[in-house]
Amino acid sequence: MTDPNDTRDTGPRVGTPLWGFLALITAIGATALLVSLLRLDVTGLAGLARTPLFWALCVLVVLGELRPVMVSSAAPVGGTYPSTMFTFAVLLHYGLPIAILMQAVGVAINGVVTRKSWHRVTFNVGQSTLALTAAAVVLGVFGIVPSPTAPWTPGGADLVAIALSGVAYFLVRATLVCSAVALHERRSILRVLRSTVGPQGLVYAGLLGLAPLVVVVMDDSPGLVPLFVAPLAAVYFTATLSMRHDHQAMHDELTGLPNRKLLAVSTEEALAEARDGERVGFFLLDLHGLKQVNDTLGHPVGDRLLQLMAHRLTHSVRPGDVVARLGGDEFAVLLPKIRDTAAAREVAARLRVALTESVRLEGMSFDLDGAVGIALYPDHAPDFELLLQRADVAMYLAKQQRTGVELYQADKDRNSPERLGLFGDLRRALDNRELRLHYQPKVGLADGHVHGMEALLRWRHPVHGPIPPDDFIPLAEQSYLMRQLTEYVIDSALEQAARWWHTGLRVQISVNVSARDLLDTALPDQLEAGLARFRLPPEAIQLEVTERILTGDQAYTHETIKALAALGVPLALDDFGTGYSSLIRLQRLAVSEVKIDASFVSRIASSPDDDRIVRSIVELVRSLGMRSVAEGVESDEVAIRLAEMGCDMGQGWLFCLPMSPADATVWLRERLEGTPEIERGYRPAEASTA
Repeated sequence: MTDPNDTRDTGPRVGTPLWGFLALITAIGATALLVSLLRLDVTGLAGLARTPLFWALCVLVVLGELRPVMVSSAAPVGGTYPSTMFTFAVLLHYGLPIAILMQAVGVAINGVVTRKSWHRVTFNVGQSTLALTAAAVVLGVFGIVPSPTAPWTPGGADLVAIALSGVAYFLVRATLVCSAVALHERRSILRVLRSTVGPQGLVYAGLLGLAPLVVVVMDDSPGLVPLFVAPLAAVYFTATLSMRHDHQAMHDELTGLPNRKLLAVSTEEALAEARDGERVGFFLLDLHGLKQVNDTLGHPVGDRLLQLMAHRLTHSVRPGDVVARLGGDEFAVLLPKIRDTAAAREVAARLRVALTESVRLEGMSFDLDGAVGIALYPDHAPDFELLLQRADVAMYLAKQQRTGVELYQADKDRNSPERLGLFGDLRRALDNRELRLHYQPKVGLADGHVHGMEALLRWRHPVHGPIPPDDFIPLAEQSYLMRQLTEYVIDSALEQAARWWHTGLRVQISVNVSARDLLDTALPDQLEAGLARFRLPPEAIQLEVTERILTGDQAYTHETIKALAALGVPLALDDFGTGYSSLIRLQRLAVSEVKIDASFVSRIASSPDDDRIVRSIVELVRSLGMRSVAEGVESDEVAIRLAEMGCDMGQGWLFCLPMSPADATVWLRERLEGTPEIERGYRPAEASTA
């Protein structure tokens, strides 16, 4: 149960408050140790060293220093060492010099065995020496000054002196250790004391309370002293089992980092301690590429990668900052104190570097990527849940915009109360059929013929007026409403297509669907039933999907795609050029039309790079036997260039704005009146030629 968040072995910088405190306690402790050794009765020590009891006590002290009794994994201070009972017993029976000597040797051996840094070992020697000295001073006040040549055995009348010396020992040791932890983690010493004194006090009370009994046994039957190991072992294993359960409840099993539960507790504590004008930073991190590692090399390698990332992140922040794993490839970082947004961005950039630095596992190098979202208290949220939610919003914004790091922006938050209210209104609008389809034509660039109409969803809110699709469609995509919305759009488009086709306007209608909709097994059945109900051929409707569908292999093997192909409903690829797909992969999908994104089309007259990109797409689409459609055509110059490239169709404001069904019907009749059927722009997908 090693804790990767433990950075106590990292040496403090020279000149810092922590460095000064450790140096001061070490120096004072070393002085007290030296004075005690100078006062040591060498003759008495030599005589004591010839007894088996002395060496038994030395062994018990050393063993008691190896593993602490842990009562809580969340406490900032570590456990309590069982050696306390024996060193306090030695103090009572043989005096301060022998107790200090045994304690110092035990701490030194512990440092060597557990590989603690030298500054921790010397500080622990110093603080334990001062605690024993404080206890000895209290005993001296009561006239109790034992030595190897004049050992002391307590009686019933000495309980007050023993209790007060034990309290002095505990207060000095707890104060010094908590002060060091508070300086190391930049916490309030009162907060550290509050979270430590209770559990630590109970353990110290038990150990120090048994020490007088150990002394009595030492004086009367020294051979029985090792029997005290039995109750200590029982206490130790009971506490260890309890602490293990506590650790499992509060930490991630794989990385050892705090989990969401402990992160929530730490965050609320940090918020409670924040003063006016102070900020608390909350970061949410997403690691990109873990799935590929798992799929390629297996989950054991992916687990090692996560452990490595946990180590990197922990050592990329300051002591006292909390690094947690929320599950999967998501981590969170809590900064109890942060200066401002600029400092938060600096920390976030450092964390992202830790995520993106090349990783070498199984003889292979991996270049991963990551996104970091930032939310600050009190700027963005007042509590843990809202900080987590808004850091999540910022993280997804960083992923969408490919910036790597983003600060929370309220105007980009789709989870605001206003948007929640809008979601409810959208549900009611669907139930009441208040949404409407408008239509925009796709026009042949060579002959001006109408080749189809794209259905565009519109919503006029009774209070807020027209709501842009970018505001309400994402709401549906993130909820159960998306399937209902898709069904509504397809039914409305088929109904309008029936009106047109059965009155001589044989124009194909294109409907946008999401990748999730395209893979919905209910989609082919809905289309087949709708086409039969309205007595339409499959060519009357076309489904448009974004090119993200090409980035996964599921689209090429999914039964829904095969069913749509068997049904004869053509597919078009929308917004091509904005993703990372390859045109070669189009050959594996039944796509008859590729729509080039408006961001490239609109700049071909002014940007040679965009001109080359569009020209290349048009040529490749033609070579694959598909039609090309340019979106966002708004000027004659752009339309002429596209026609010269050989682009089949254009769509945009140059030809017509989106129209209501009634206006679109009038527009189509004006354009198609008197035109022979074969020239009305309808060309079956399978007969398409460039």
